[in-house]
Amino acid sequence: MITDLKIDESRKALYYEKGYWGEQTLNDIWNEQVKRRGSNEYVADDQGARFTYDEIDDKASRIASWLIESGIEMGDVVSFQVPTWAEFAIIYVACLKVGAVMHPLSRKFNDEDLVYNMNRVGTRVFFCPTYSHNFDYESMVLGIVERIESLVSIALIDKAKPSKHTKVTLSYLIESYPPLEEEFHVSADDVACILTTSGTTGKPKEVLLTHNNLIFSERSFTQAFGRTERDVMFMPSPLNHATGFFHGMLAPMILGGRTILMQDFNAKDAITLMNAEGATWSMGATPFIYDILKHIESEQGNPLKTLELFLCGGAPVPSSLVQRAARNKVLLCEIYGSTESCPHVYVPPKHCLEWNGAWSGIPFEGIEVRAVDENRREVARGEQGEECSRGPHQFVGYYNDPERTDRVLDEEGWFFSGDLCYIDAHNRIRISGRKKEIIIRGGENICAGEIDEYLEGCPGVGQHATIGMPDKRLGERICTFVVVVGNAQVNLGSVIAYLSEKHVARRLWPERIELIDTIPTTATGKVKRFLLAEELKLRMQEEETDS
Repeated sequence: MITDLKIDESRKALYYEKGYWGEQTLNDIWNEQVKRRGSNEYVADDQGARFTYDEIDDKASRIASWLIESGIEMGDVVSFQVPTWAEFAIIYVACLKVGAVMHPLSRKFNDEDLVYNMNRVGTRVFFCPTYSHNFDYESMVLGIVERIESLVSIALIDKAKPSKHTKVTLSYLIESYPPLEEEFHVSADDVACILTTSGTTGKPKEVLLTHNNLIFSERSFTQAFGRTERDVMFMPSPLNHATGFFHGMLAPMILGGRTILMQDFNAKDAITLMNAEGATWSMGATPFIYDILKHIESEQGNPLKTLELFLCGGAPVPSSLVQRAARNKVLLCEIYGSTESCPHVYVPPKHCLEWNGAWSGIPFEGIEVRAVDENRREVARGEQGEECSRGPHQFVGYYNDPERTDRVLDEEGWFFSGDLCYIDAHNRIRISGRKKEIIIRGGENICAGEIDEYLEGCPGVGQHATIGMPDKRLGERICTFVVVVGNAQVNLGSVIAYLSEKHVARRLWPERIELIDTIPTTATGKVKRFLLAEELKLRMQEEETDS
């Protein structure tokens, strides 16, 4: 059982008093939905899978029996690396049934990512596909099992291909094990999920969220946007993120509604799928809605028939995009948060067109937001400061990392995001920048410093610094400025070849290399990234003029 959670006792008492927190766990809510809506469809995907609440419950219960046989106890960590497939629901519900801590991981994680992250949290059981996206996950995981000391069992999801080496597959377990009869009761204040996030500095962080955190967050989320059990969520985002898992899977479950998953986003196919399934709402980073609108506005584009609401996080939403969505009868509302402070600021649909991208939103009920100075004192309304938030949705610490926790989460429950904002007299919040050097690529936070660290030792690369490169579709892409050593030949291909050989994850590969005579720094050696951003802007403008 994970202990040493950072929860202020007075805040905890207040949240119970106000009814923000309660005794129910996610498993309790799941069981209620099965009783009420068992024959209703819960989840489907674009790969042909389609399951009712009853079907997920039965399959998950059989997987739960295997988990108990494998020695899983309440509070143990179960990690799973699953594409955007309906089978994800079977695994997360199985975890709830035995009181295990859910730990979803990116499908893009390579062998070194998996070893690092599973050893960090002490993973006991691991699920992954046999094969997906032209990649042999089975061979990868079998090659690292001996490097994860806590691991007792693995199970392979044989959706794309049968297993080559083991009979312990999802199909086998569902066919061979009886439904779990025993009930396991955890507290609503226990950790339900660990989300791994690269955040804004250095190595990944393991964010701890309790049942109460998640239930409050998703109920606030659905109520603020007026969603009901009749709504159908369309979710193309990865399920290891808060967007995909919490908003794409847990929110519809708490409503008793449906969710439609898409493995690999494509605007044309997404529109067809949403129209066929009657999707009424969706959420994702700006590239999703940007591509959808672009396709609709093309000569071949089909209109959206049922989508009413698209929630956009990860970067400020431009007014032009809000207006384009409105012309297609979709309200495009910005939403802001982080894995640690899962979304706590939103644009109410009734103000969507009125605010027109000028504001990131207002706090959900029960959540406080401040802008503070370098000494963490609140600044005057209209002045820029660091955004911090406090509420029942807030994470309860980083796993086994109290020092990192204390740096961003104070004793009174305030989480300091590192983002800059200002707040007006009407409590409207505008996220205006960020203190830390991160690149927001398609809604994903990428640490520029981490990329720079990986490039140390790259042949021909001397001084170097990574920044975000403006991109209409993704918001930003990765650009690295390099001072070449001697007469070496350095280009994008040579840099990528080096990072690939070092097993650096693809998401951390630069997408543009710019050569420069010297990297501008302060007297203390800190990179003046704003000067590099200005230089990149000039170079891109020259390219545009030349073309």
